[in-house]
Amino acid sequence: MTHELTKWIKSHPITVILILVIWYLSLFTPPKIELANVRFIDKWAHLLMYGSLVFVLWMEDWRTRKASTSVTRALALYIGPVAMSGLIEMIQAYCTTNRSGDWLDLAANAIGALSGIVFGGMLTRKMRKKA
Repeated sequence: MTHELTKWIKSHPITVILILVIWYLSLFTPPKIELANVRFIDKWAHLLMYGSLVFVLWMEDWRTRKASTSVTRALALYIGPVAMSGLIEMIQAYCTTNRSGDWLDLAANAIGALSGIVFGGMLTRKMRKKA
């Protein structure tokens, strides 16, 4: 188990960094900024974070395996980050005093993750055709 995890971390370094950044951003007290006045700015941030995470995860997974991604694998690459986002929302709701869990954040995360899968799939399909 430890060897497999170490191997995965070494083959997905940017994904690991993004996961750590998302956990940090999700649990610290954010500063007050002018963008807070922009309507739905937090939902756009969730879309961008999880879209980026899943896109990078998809690309690193594809680079490591150099094979077409099956539907089952694509589903796992989607469900893992969405499940993580659900866990983060629950931790925010029940284990922090400075954050609150939000179903709409989870929905934005899921939509962002889906967009990451779609863009990653489109790009790898295009790259396979060129090779």
